Amino acid sequence: MGGLKDELLKAIWHAFTALDLDHSGKVSKSQLKVLSHNLCTVLKVPHDPVALEEHFRDDDEGPVSNQGYMPYLNKFILEKVQDNFDKIEFNRMCWTLCVKKNLAKSLLLITEDDAFKVWVIFNFLSEDKYPLIIVPEEIEYLLKKLTEAMGGGWQQEEFENYKINFDDSKDGLSVWELIELIGNGQFSKGMDRQTVSMAINEVFNELILDVLKQGYMMKKGHRRKNWTERWFVLKPNIISYYVSEDLKDKKGDILLDENCCVESLPDKDGKKCLFLIKCFDKTFEISASDKKKKQEWIQAIHSTIHLLKMGSPPPHKEARQRRKELRKKLLAEQEELERQMKELQVANENKQQELETVRKKLEEAASRAAEEEKKRLQTQVELQARFSTELEREKLIRQQMEEQVAQKSSELEQYLQRVRELEDMYLKLQEALEDERQARQDEETVRKLQARLLEEESSKRAELEKWHSEQQQAIRTTEAEKQELENQRAVKEQALQEAVEQLRQLELERKQALEQYEGVKKKLEMATNKTKSWKDKVAQHEGLIRLIEPGSKNPHLITNWGPAAFTQAELEEREKSWKGKKATE
Repeated sequence: MGGLKDELLKAIWHAFTALDLDHSGKVSKSQLKVLSHNLCTVLKVPHDPVALEEHFRDDDEGPVSNQGYMPYLNKFILEKVQDNFDKIEFNRMCWTLCVKKNLAKSLLLITEDDAFKVWVIFNFLSEDKYPLIIVPEEIEYLLKKLTEAMGGGWQQEEFENYKINFDDSKDGLSVWELIELIGNGQFSKGMDRQTVSMAINEVFNELILDVLKQGYMMKKGHRRKNWTERWFVLKPNIISYYVSEDLKDKKGDILLDENCCVESLPDKDGKKCLFLIKCFDKTFEISASDKKKKQEWIQAIHSTIHLLKMGSPPPHKEARQRRKELRKKLLAEQEELERQMKELQVANENKQQELETVRKKLEEAASRAAEEEKKRLQTQVELQARFSTELEREKLIRQQMEEQVAQKSSELEQYLQRVRELEDMYLKLQEALEDERQARQDEETVRKLQARLLEEESSKRAELEKWHSEQQQAIRTTEAEKQELENQRAVKEQALQEAVEQLRQLELERKQALEQYEGVKKKLEMATNKTKSWKDKVAQHEGLIRLIEPGSKNPHLITNWGPAAFTQAELEEREKSWKGKKATE
């Protein structure tokens, strides 16, 4: 029921959106009443005229939004839907509400009926989120199906160029953009309108009506045993046959289940390419137009019975589900990679901030060291200048003392005092030199700290490169899994070719056996002719001997040629037997 509900909601969404004239997301209650009444009619759901008013009794301020209409739609319509309505009629009703507002007929090379079928196919292939869009992968799938149905070759390069020019601001096309893409003939160049229309109808029958195969074949009657041409339509659990391909005059159904089987028959009664469909209560003999059609029908019916045994959906629905699951898986992997990249980016930014902080600290330390070096050099220059001045002064005093040694002995003590001051200054100079050496040691310590931080940055960069290589390995693993799936598909195709070859060999052996049977039949006819000739000769010479047997005691019927070979009771018994056989047929 969940799948049917999602399918119905897509068509109803188009109708609701078409009623939203000002694109506000809301529709008036009067329009919703009409829409609800029409939905109940086509879906064969009992309609309650006051349910909508009761549901929105507390909301009289204005129109109703899509979110506000959904609870009513679920409760009073969708939950009551059974799978007994005409889906084409339902889609027609929703299509009628939205086509006039959105479809530009003058720009299309296809009919409105073809546009309607494309609209229904869009609802089948679109993503289960609103607003509805069809992604490029599903567009490529649909265009390939249409190209194959038209008998043309798929232009992959042209589609790749189309995807390159695709608008990056959106993830896919709306239904009206898809109809315009198919209707403008971009991917059906050289094809006339009738061919395009037939291709759309064929894809519509397969994807929407679940028609797995259809075509004309001869069918043997159950009562009169005559052969009649019928139009056969194969669906997942039934084969219907009609008078012609317009499907107006239906003649019967062949109900398929897991107990049915199909098998090939040899040619007989002037009919070729025969095969048999065995069901629980009846058996159907069918003649195809040629051996290829016969093999295609046998394979298609056998595949359908196999799907019924496995409880699997039709191939196109299963393939659509696999494509959706694959896109979901790839999207999850992409989101996971983006999350990991964001984490790595955040970690990298944090490390960059830490390195920037360390770099600033190193610059501040270097600036302080430069200031200290500048002060040290300045102090050294000052001390050297003072020392030079004092030395000059000492020389001058020494000269004066040498000149006046004899006369100024009292000044000797002053001279010694000056010497002691010079020694103090020398000690200060030594201390300044020691301070310079200590500053150089501090500078070396800062340089070692900077080298260790650079080494840690290199280690972190190596770790980031390792994470990047692991991501690349994960991507390569995904590619390997994809290649493995391709290999499995190739193996299955090879197995199918081998099975076809075995069937061809069996057909050859059957023909050889038939030829042997014809030879034996001819020999038997020759022997019969010889025996008949011998009996004629004996009858000619000796006469025929007729055995005289006692007659029946029961009264015989009298015919125009004399007494009958059976009684009245035997005749009645034979009539009862003949009527019983006719009734069973």
